Amino acid sequence: MLVLTPPLGWNSWNTFGEEISEQVIRESADTLVSTGLADAGYKYLVIDDCWALRERDENGRLVPDPAKFPNGMKAVADYVHSKGLKFGMYSCAGMLTCAGYPASYDHEHTDARTFAEWGVDYLKYDYCFHPASVPPDILYKRMALALLNCGRDILFSACSWGYDSTRHWIKETGANMWRSTDDINDSWRSVKTLSLAAPLSLRYGAINCFPDMDMLICGMNGAGNVGLGGCTPDEYRLHFSLWALLGSPLMIGCDIRKMDDFTKETLMNAEVLRINQDPDFNQAFEVGRDIGGFTETKAERPIYVRILSNGDLAIGFFNLSDTPSVPMDMHLKLEMIGLPESTGKTLLMKELWTGEEELVKNGIFYTPVPAHACKLYRAQVVDAPSQGQGR
Repeated sequence: MLVLTPPLGWNSWNTFGEEISEQVIRESADTLVSTGLADAGYKYLVIDDCWALRERDENGRLVPDPAKFPNGMKAVADYVHSKGLKFGMYSCAGMLTCAGYPASYDHEHTDARTFAEWGVDYLKYDYCFHPASVPPDILYKRMALALLNCGRDILFSACSWGYDSTRHWIKETGANMWRSTDDINDSWRSVKTLSLAAPLSLRYGAINCFPDMDMLICGMNGAGNVGLGGCTPDEYRLHFSLWALLGSPLMIGCDIRKMDDFTKETLMNAEVLRINQDPDFNQAFEVGRDIGGFTETKAERPIYVRILSNGDLAIGFFNLSDTPSVPMDMHLKLEMIGLPESTGKTLLMKELWTGEEELVKNGIFYTPVPAHACKLYRAQVVDAPSQGQGR
């Protein structure tokens, strides 16, 4: 199965955890469509852990919990498909899932066939309770081969949290996307921790093997299974902007049935999604960090650039600093991205949250960015004004 752009969708874990049900899935499918999220590209609806009974049946097959899914998984999948969406499920490379339910170790082909019969389009494959005697790459190769031979195209989402040097072996396994970080929770500390870890995996991403920085927490507002205090609007927008710019799959984690206008506007910003889904999937790169004061670490103000398929640039300024003072000026020298003044070119910068435009002059761009906030631009290469025009 070839996946050309980072998958977009919704996953049950962040909000519902073990409290998942057929009703929640059906209502979430309805909401993906009615809100326009599906039209914006969020096509995958994924049931995470805790969907099964605690024991397999007499034939060694996983059994959906009838109290949660009284009509079975095939009926749920059919309903999701009837909405024009794709249906995803969860298992694990160990003997048990992370929540202690039966997992797929030594049952890979049986489970892959079962998922195919149910109409599954996406499998999130976790890493808990795995045998230490089996190398991690082998665990994921086993399921990859099972999925590729099950008779149905099923996107393989490997979720080993970046542990055991995942980035060095994951492309061997056939995984279409892979977790590059530890789990997220709904807090600024978590967003900052995962943001600081992002550079470790950038060079290992590729079409059909997308690094996954974990699910989105935008709109959780402190509620739900991983709701640990929540974030401010600026923090949620920084989180979404960075995940989008770096090309992470975007899997919504809030209860979309209760989504507020700010969250909807954030998740459906067409220009930001266009960057995430750029067909060339060129690697984002870090071009410099403005440290501002002596007490700041360099990593707290990263500037990322990504060359887009039409020759534009996506440029993000991220202030991860916990120093609340006045907004800090962050600057970018165009020569650092391959556009020195000698080319006679400059950039027309459009900020994607405000719509404001600015022409870069004298080869350097300054922008003030408050703590826990960001600026995200799409920049067009244009002719620089001549000296006589006030440059």
